Amino acid sequence: MARVLRMPGVAANTTEAVLAEWLVQESADFAAADPIATVETDKAAVDVEADAAGRVLKTLVPPGAQVEVGDPIAVLGDPGEQVDDLDALLASLGVGAVTDPVVPVRREVPAEPPPPTRVFASPLARRLAKDAGLALEEIDGTGPRGRVLRRDVDAAVAKHNGATAQAADDPTYELVPHSRVRRATARRLVESKRTAPHFYVRATVRAEGLLALRAALNRDESLGVSVNDLVVKAVAAAHERVPDLNVTWSDDGVRRYRSVDVGVAVATDRGLMTPVVRDVGSLTVGRLAREIRDLAERARDGRLRPDDLEGGSMAVTNLGMYGVAEFAAIINPPHAAILAVGAVRDEPVVEDGAVVPGKVMTVTLSVDHRPVDGVVAARWLAVLVELLEEPVRTLA
Repeated sequence: MARVLRMPGVAANTTEAVLAEWLVQESADFAAADPIATVETDKAAVDVEADAAGRVLKTLVPPGAQVEVGDPIAVLGDPGEQVDDLDALLASLGVGAVTDPVVPVRREVPAEPPPPTRVFASPLARRLAKDAGLALEEIDGTGPRGRVLRRDVDAAVAKHNGATAQAADDPTYELVPHSRVRRATARRLVESKRTAPHFYVRATVRAEGLLALRAALNRDESLGVSVNDLVVKAVAAAHERVPDLNVTWSDDGVRRYRSVDVGVAVATDRGLMTPVVRDVGSLTVGRLAREIRDLAERARDGRLRPDDLEGGSMAVTNLGMYGVAEFAAIINPPHAAILAVGAVRDEPVVEDGAVVPGKVMTVTLSVDHRPVDGVVAARWLAVLVELLEEPVRTLA
């Protein structure tokens, strides 16, 4: 029996997605759980899997199309099903009818001149056009009844930027278009700084024990444990000892979590992504290292699932591999904190009243002051320092 496949809501608060690729072509059969198409959001590429065996009778949108969640994208049938009159089938399924609301843009009507032509646009397109400083009247709509959609605004922005660059008498730069990931990152971080009152606590860690444990673990070459893996493990142990930091803010109250899920910042060609490792406290260090490597590889390849990027109360970001001594990071909402990890460096330290050479590392904790008070952050950081200086305690 024929049925309509609609654009799924592949992530929380997502209103649109890009149909990146059809993995099953028209008139081809597929099995239950086979991926039918790949859909891209601001954060990740997601395969749309079949809930039952069937056949693709008709694809309704081409690859690369921006589609609103809930809109039809294909007509599916039973395995081997043949359709003689496809147009009649589409009509019987109601495909092609406008099902999403069309919102007219209200404007003042002058007394003397004739009223302006009414412009139809989706709410998202209206917001994007306003953010870009473009008038809807200047944008050619490609939707039903000339409705302005997101793709129309994106095209107008690209055209405007191109015209601006060409008009420059002496261009001294190349304009690189924003990726969806970078736009999403920018939006979320601006939101974080605007809504979450940040405060910062900083500590210096003696890192000899951390380096010794990593060397001991990596005698088994299959483990491949990094300093950052041990830091993530210590963060989970600190959360277990100071659960008041394992929280997030909501309008209804402070959410305190029963397990420790930690985000790990990953730099990709498309922008910064922060996949989340689940229940870190229950993982061995070797398993944790494999989980982080897998998430990082899938982030760089654009293969993360939406649930890989959701949840958690805290993230870890590390620039130590670039020789950065210390830095402060912006909290990734809705997390309550983020730990910025600097490089391990050689510095003189005082030991038993004598100055001796040492290995030190600076960590900076950015905290959302709404759910977390300063004394809680200070206690948590003190516990973290103890665990990093005696990291074998995180393995118990």
